[in-house]
Amino acid sequence: MTFDEFKASLSDDAPPAGVGAPLRALWLDAANDWDGAHDALQGQPDGNGSAWVHAYLHRVEGDLSNADGWYRRARKPASSAPLPQEWEEIARALLQD
Repeated sequence: MTFDEFKASLSDDAPPAGVGAPLRALWLDAANDWDGAHDALQGQPDGNGSAWVHAYLHRVEGDLSNADGWYRRARKPASSAPLPQEWEEIARALLQD
């Protein structure tokens, strides 16, 4: 799936079938379902992108100290980019697009 296809799926009623938890969480976040996005990441391994998305979600929430911990777990620098820009950066990286 390309980034453009993923972004187009945001007009659908549900995330695309077969996407992993990190992309599902990004999709839910874009659909204004922060709790659903956060729940999608519970119990996920850090190395599949979940920790990075988890960090982003805590930035969205405004809990920057929690976000910082998740950025460390993801081995990513804490972002100061506008949230939509970080969302796209993460999605493109996960989709390898």
